Amino acid sequence: MQKERVWRILPERVRHVLDQEIKDYDDLQEIKLRTGQPLLIRCLGEEKIPGGGHPYTVTARDVREAVDYTSNYSLYACEEEMRQGFITIEGGHRVGMTGQVILDGGHVKNLKYISSVNIRISHEVQGCADKVMPYVTRNRQIAHTLILSPPGCGKTTLLRDMVRQISDGSYLVKGMTVGVVDERSEIAGCYRGVAQNHLGIRTDVLDGCPKAEGMIMLIRSMAPQVIAVDEIGAQEDVHAIEYAMHCGCKLIATMHGSSVEELRKKPVSRKMIDEKRFERYIVLAGRGQVEGIYDEYGRPVRREE
Repeated sequence: MQKERVWRILPERVRHVLDQEIKDYDDLQEIKLRTGQPLLIRCLGEEKIPGGGHPYTVTARDVREAVDYTSNYSLYACEEEMRQGFITIEGGHRVGMTGQVILDGGHVKNLKYISSVNIRISHEVQGCADKVMPYVTRNRQIAHTLILSPPGCGKTTLLRDMVRQISDGSYLVKGMTVGVVDERSEIAGCYRGVAQNHLGIRTDVLDGCPKAEGMIMLIRSMAPQVIAVDEIGAQEDVHAIEYAMHCGCKLIATMHGSSVEELRKKPVSRKMIDEKRFERYIVLAGRGQVEGIYDEYGRPVRREE
């Protein structure tokens, strides 16, 4: 079903090339169409050019068809989403686009003359957080946790399954109300307001909402016990996280980085590290590969410490 949802927005010629190339759909992470350039895909973190010695060159027609199928032949109807440069399709897959920007009052309104399309495949891996949950829980409570990794190593996938397990509850953590601020529509993968990924029975989602504003909205309206956000990076995100923690919420977040020491060198995250805001740091080294789990002092954490 998930493959069909992606394949239906692809031009016929591109589908044919990928059918010949891809042996296991679950390995596929991205499909990149750039006018006049070879078709590119990313599988298991590695970029590939399908076709071997005879790569397929993407045409303007291919890009136009992909845009038409994604937007149901109306980019104007997708104007709100396009302000962020992408459209989320059924299944939670994100279709990014670039081209000539249409401005309105100095702000992005839409795109035209689209020349590139990047389809990011949403993979829900239920159970992938099993290996980390014993290290981030104590007395059936969750610790403030920050997940670190370079791009494409599975931060969002891990965060998503942690949310599901916290929301549903297990022998490690009691079921808790979780508020998710899904600014880029990647955690829940909402399509027409409905989450396409399973985030648990006690989870509320703010889709397409800026993280800092969304965290405060959730605290005021939904009384979450846990708040989850993806890819913090702005100073206002840090302020909102501090506010949420002061309000008694547990925080689960992700951030680009390869180590806690690297975060200490960034002005935005240094204060959080020095003040020991997060109790656990999960560092990913590859797709789903946990390099280490550390406490607020940077020491490796033993199970149920």
